[in-house]
Amino acid sequence: MQADLVFHGGPVFTGGERRSDRVAVRDGRIVAVGDDVRDMTGPGTEMVDLKGRLLLPGFQDAHIHAVMGGVELGQCDLTGTTDLGEYLDRITTYASAHPDEEWIVGGGWSMESFEGGVPTKELLDRVVPGRPVYLLNRDHHAAWVNSRALEIAGITADTPDPASGRIDRLPGGDPIGALQEGAMDLVKVPPTTAEVRLAGLLRAQRLLHSLGITAWQDAMVCATNGYDDISDAYLSAAGSGALTATVVGALWWDRDRGAEQIPDLVAKRERFTVGRLRCDAVKLMLDGIAENFTAAMTEPYRDNCGCVTTNRGLSFIDPALLPAYVSALDALDFQPHFHALGDQAVRNALDAVEAARRANGARDTRPHLAHLQVVHPRDVSRFAELGATANMQPYWAAHEPQMDELTIPFLDPALAGWQYPFGDLVRAGARLAGGSDWPVSTPDPLQGIHVAVNRVHHGDDAAGFLPDQALDLRTAVSAYTAGSAYVNRLDDTGDIRPGFRADLIVLDRDIFDAPPAEIGDAAVALTFIDGRVVHEG
Repeated sequence: MQADLVFHGGPVFTGGERRSDRVAVRDGRIVAVGDDVRDMTGPGTEMVDLKGRLLLPGFQDAHIHAVMGGVELGQCDLTGTTDLGEYLDRITTYASAHPDEEWIVGGGWSMESFEGGVPTKELLDRVVPGRPVYLLNRDHHAAWVNSRALEIAGITADTPDPASGRIDRLPGGDPIGALQEGAMDLVKVPPTTAEVRLAGLLRAQRLLHSLGITAWQDAMVCATNGYDDISDAYLSAAGSGALTATVVGALWWDRDRGAEQIPDLVAKRERFTVGRLRCDAVKLMLDGIAENFTAAMTEPYRDNCGCVTTNRGLSFIDPALLPAYVSALDALDFQPHFHALGDQAVRNALDAVEAARRANGARDTRPHLAHLQVVHPRDVSRFAELGATANMQPYWAAHEPQMDELTIPFLDPALAGWQYPFGDLVRAGARLAGGSDWPVSTPDPLQGIHVAVNRVHHGDDAAGFLPDQALDLRTAVSAYTAGSAYVNRLDDTGDIRPGFRADLIVLDRDIFDAPPAEIGDAAVALTFIDGRVVHEG
């Protein structure tokens, strides 16, 4: 049998190990690895000389918002800087370049750019005085708005905080210009169009392929609760063949409804499973984030003076009802995908998985918990015991102002030391998957792997953040390949072995043959899906 494609002349990461080998591909599948490849070359075989570069299975992102990220790249983009002056310059430039847009929409600002992490409406009023402005922060858990947007929404000193959020206020009660969590829903921003959403998906797909990502799980499909529903973009791209990645859609659990929505989810699973798109996961957002004190914690937050408050964060889904919801979804073969950031939310998610195991037995639904900023030591071993995957976003596990100034001082000291405990999870036998939560942070897996190994951002000379929780390179790479493939239930991907899909990437160097501090220097030279090039650097 003659191969269509043969890789040679460099190391291969297969079976969780790096070794020198040859790999043959035919009809989009790997057909041989090692010595057997020598008999498969012929005049029609394309030979790819690795020249010492590393061949890997394609990266997969287990928690991402690809359409949202792609759309935001075309809006008022504040990412890539924390300089307030730069924000205002970009907003001014964008508003001037788009005089016909009724609203100025975009985001990517960082809380560290503002005193106390809270931006003010006056800053926006100065640069865009006449049109409403609505800018999400990089975590997408808060919005920065101007006076015109507050006026249109009718938000005043007399407007009560919604149960699921907070209006940041001046001492007299007037809104400052920042809306946290569910308070964002009070501003009715005009929705994006179907054309904009599809363009955003295709823009995102090009970027993700350039980073070596061949498959992902989108964590917010068919969203409600004030979030844009981006499902039509996936349906259109999957139906037309424009979707070249393999995508798992996590259908959104409406936190204003209960079990009565489950038949709707069953219908959506059928409708939104077409071509390279499969929607058989359900996203359950249990809590918020630590920086705005909405992540659900077992111990209360501190205030600016370091005093203990009564606030332990928010639970968006009633913990008493969650086990029944998850058991019902599990029985219908849905995969539970939890947003669980605080240690109380992590515990609530694991309790729900445990209840599903008791009710239904050990079913192959592969539940996973994303974010895991704080995990109580008592719960670390439960991941392996329950078969729940730890879906990590390792890029966040580093010292930066948002961590050092807006998180650690406000957490219980014990909780502050239990952040992103990836090393403990691995030592306890947990399975890890890798994700980015883009556009919250960079979608580049190599940057995430760099932080997972070094516990510091690439190029930063800061001390490692809780360095005992660092991963070795093999484990970190496996999380973004085999681990995420497992979560995505793509069992013929994530490794390089005969019979598997030829979803492969070539790095521009061998990261196993370089110091750990240089992992982030690497880039993707080639990305293949089903043996076909989708990116060439």
